[in-house]
Amino acid sequence: MQEKILILDFGSQFTQLIARRVRELNIYCEIHPFNHYPEIDSTVKGIILSGSPYSVRQEDAPHFDFEKFHNTRPILGVCYGAQYVAHFHGGEVLPSSTREYGRANLEYINKENPLFKNIPENSQVWMSHGDTISRIGDKFEVIASTDTVKVAAYQVTGTQTYGIQFHPEVTHSIDGKQLLENFLVDICGCQQDWTPDSFIETTIAALQEKLGDDKVVLGLSGGVDSSVAAVLLHQAIGKNLHCIFVDNGLLRKDEYEQVLDSYKHMGLNIKGIDAKKRFYDALAGLSDPEKKRKAIGRVFIEVFDDAAHEVKDVKWLGQGTIYPDIIESVSVKGPSATIKSHHNVGGLPDFMKLKVVEPLNTLFKDEVRRVGKALGIDPNILGRHPFPGPGLAIRILGDVTPEKVAILQEADAIYINNLRSYGVYDKVWQAGAIFLPVQSVGVMGDERTYENVICLRAVESLDGMTADWCHLPYDLLAKISNEIINNVKGINRVVYDISSKPPATIEWE
Repeated sequence: MQEKILILDFGSQFTQLIARRVRELNIYCEIHPFNHYPEIDSTVKGIILSGSPYSVRQEDAPHFDFEKFHNTRPILGVCYGAQYVAHFHGGEVLPSSTREYGRANLEYINKENPLFKNIPENSQVWMSHGDTISRIGDKFEVIASTDTVKVAAYQVTGTQTYGIQFHPEVTHSIDGKQLLENFLVDICGCQQDWTPDSFIETTIAALQEKLGDDKVVLGLSGGVDSSVAAVLLHQAIGKNLHCIFVDNGLLRKDEYEQVLDSYKHMGLNIKGIDAKKRFYDALAGLSDPEKKRKAIGRVFIEVFDDAAHEVKDVKWLGQGTIYPDIIESVSVKGPSATIKSHHNVGGLPDFMKLKVVEPLNTLFKDEVRRVGKALGIDPNILGRHPFPGPGLAIRILGDVTPEKVAILQEADAIYINNLRSYGVYDKVWQAGAIFLPVQSVGVMGDERTYENVICLRAVESLDGMTADWCHLPYDLLAKISNEIINNVKGINRVVYDISSKPPATIEWE
């Protein structure tokens, strides 16, 4: 059985980052809400308590049964987790006299303590809390301090329970990775053996045991997640995997043919379906983004279901769901507001009667790419920018027509090809052209024109949760604009989006 670290989430914005740092140390971990977690069995080597937007002094603060874990496993409380343990076990947490946010330095460290092995005095850490531990209980020992925070870190004497009021998972905490490694390896005894190769080996074995001789149908998109999921399933069950690639008429220029060809070279059992007309008919007259998404989702399920029924005795639906999708579907304090519906979330209609298999649902995006590389998947697939499930329909603001799709495909192809030829494509997290529902006056030759506007979007990001606009070279933007206006009939103006996320989103709809 795979050993793991359990991360109990109290709602911190940094919880996923803690998990990513643990994974970077080749140690498997899982995030669970503080009030809904699995049985603590022998595979759990240690527990991390996350931060929280709540104060331990609030009436509606998250509460959990600390005594249930105390002295059974090593525990590391981070920020709220540290304050909770201290406050309810003989100590006191009060509002900070000044908000403790930003860089600080550990002017005192107990160098004999295993949590601070190889961490120098004055090590920079990142604070982010409005409360502070003003007093600790008799059985607590201070093991690190800053000039303003006496209890920057503590240990419950005689136990393997630790608390820190800073965030080791952020890069501003210079020795944060070392501290986490001290806790995970030296204190918890983790083996650091969770690697792409070990994941592939255990996952293929688990899929073979789970699926046996059953048939699986999987919808491919040409993206990273579905491609890696397909190859894992193919290595586990071979020809019993039936892949379907649907041309919804909303893909990028020549993408259907190119992706279908690349998949066939990978040895996958794949069927391509041209369903452009069904999607265009369903989108006719729709301008509202949510209505467009829902129409696309409905037609995709109908097309996919028709194709799945052609596979005799299929029992499973394969999906490329990844770990952030799972985490974000289980909220600590109930569901958050819907910004826009996600194309992978929402479940299957009852009429499909298929069980679901998700071989990537424990991986983050960067881990999916590393597994794909270990599987020998074409770097052109692994390095592709994320592309929305509804495709170009949500990059065409307003109603969608085949004519608008054709214009956007041409403009987008010029844009992406120039990013590649200039050598910046791989430095951009996501890029795409957007067809705006406005027309502007222009002059071409001796003629006055009144034509459409294309907006270019390019962002830098680590995980898509936040993003900053890319500072593309002016000469490159000028070249792209000139080529689009000169070669794409119907476009006479090109603009560049310099909005970050938040407050804007990456896509416009």
